[in-house]
Amino acid sequence: MTAIEFIETLKIIGQDYSGEIPKREVFSLAKHYQKTPVIEVVKLLKDKNDNHRLGAVSILDWKARNKKTPEEEKEEIYRAYIDNHNWINNWGLVDRAAPYVVGGYLHNKDKKELYDLALSKNPMERRTAIVSTYYFIRKNEIEDTFNIAEILVYDTDDYVQKAVGSWIREAGKQNEEKLKNFLNKHAARMPRITLRYATEKLDKQTKAYYLKLKK
Repeated sequence: MTAIEFIETLKIIGQDYSGEIPKREVFSLAKHYQKTPVIEVVKLLKDKNDNHRLGAVSILDWKARNKKTPEEEKEEIYRAYIDNHNWINNWGLVDRAAPYVVGGYLHNKDKKELYDLALSKNPMERRTAIVSTYYFIRKNEIEDTFNIAEILVYDTDDYVQKAVGSWIREAGKQNEEKLKNFLNKHAARMPRITLRYATEKLDKQTKAYYLKLKK
């Protein structure tokens, strides 16, 4: 399977739609093409066409999720994502692949590179840092989520702010006290959108309390 074959097949699918090809079609085709060599996936990732890049990160995601994928290939998948992050330039591409491609690979490994991403000048790299921790949350491990949120809590980018709020909310489902401690420290000064996302699942009274702390 090659990048060209993926593109040609997507063109055929596109003939059935007068406008934008639904994302579900891109995801489904990516699953079919998950055995495509990573070197070919990178070619797709470097394409200017949004659907081709979405297809690329989706293929990487399917590969990373597949229990039959060898560990050495998972490292190759991870490096393809990290080394070509400049092409992963919107929140949809990040969220499609970061949890399993990055988080899944780094689970039980040194996570320094994740913290380096949190300090990046590129907002989508910073979003990758926090979104990747979703894999850890699924494993009931929330320390990295809150640690990275500490780095990003006052981020000025809207898409990073929303991700921080969303992911500490999810981590808070595992340990509400830890979420409250984080909010006690930061609620008054963190961006309002981050606070709203973070408190979304708290009970009405607790949510109101933290929202009132916002200056």
